[in-house]
Amino acid sequence: MITNTTETLSEGTLNLQRGASPLTARWLQFMKTKPLGAFGATVLIVMVFVAASANVLAPFDPVEMHYSDTLRAPSAKYLLGTDNFGRDVLSRIIYGARISLYIGLGAVISGTLLATALGVFSGYFGGIVDLLIQRVVDAFMAIPGLVLLLAMMSVLEPGVMNLIYALAIRLAFANTRIVRSAVVSVRQNQYVESARAIGTQTWRILLFHIFPNVTAPIIVVATISLGGTIFAEASLSFLGFGIPPPTPTWGSMLSRTGISYMIIAPWTAIAPGLVLSVAIFCINMFGDALRDILDPRLRIRQGK
Repeated sequence: MITNTTETLSEGTLNLQRGASPLTARWLQFMKTKPLGAFGATVLIVMVFVAASANVLAPFDPVEMHYSDTLRAPSAKYLLGTDNFGRDVLSRIIYGARISLYIGLGAVISGTLLATALGVFSGYFGGIVDLLIQRVVDAFMAIPGLVLLLAMMSVLEPGVMNLIYALAIRLAFANTRIVRSAVVSVRQNQYVESARAIGTQTWRILLFHIFPNVTAPIIVVATISLGGTIFAEASLSFLGFGIPPPTPTWGSMLSRTGISYMIIAPWTAIAPGLVLSVAIFCINMFGDALRDILDPRLRIRQGK
């Protein structure tokens, strides 16, 4: 009975994939093979939608203070309660998603572009260029990530753009070697040697022969780095080196109100901490699933 039901569901899924568009069919196949990754991608899409629609979804202004409703427990009016200034926790979490995504995506895009440039030049040209770039990378990687971020933010003024710059620089040096190793493996292929032999310009080789063949690991690294970048932003905000108040961020909500009123008003810490944990977990699950699909070495090991 169970076997017949499973076969019926499989046949129904196969028929649905056959009648669907190519994009829908790929999504259904992705859900079937990587359910956790599909769940993570769904949560990320919802997070993007919530961040983009914060003005509509938030029931209150995130910085508006209601002094008569300070530290109110979750209720019909305040679904996740209020903080010590009477600000709605749910509204601050919704707007905090916008800040986290803006900083996370900005840092990941900037850091990935810089890591790609450094990795491509280091891996393709080799020699003294590779030596100099890798020694600079070694120097930055010798410093713990959080210490390096704290040092940069102590020099820079607190702000969104400075935080993106600091996170992007750290991310670029952390991922340069991954891009470099992919470029080194591609550089040895015969089509690259043939392009050199016929006198193809270097920039055309890099743009049309090297870069398209290393996009898969770059995409995977960028996706996996998004969760870590959001966590790093929350850590800096928690330590007081992130976005200055009263702008709502998940890290600052945990740092100030969350710590001070954790006992008498636990919802001020539980709500942003839970949202932050779920967001990072789902993004990492999506990144891992994407790596399994795009990495040819993993496909070979799995016999696909």
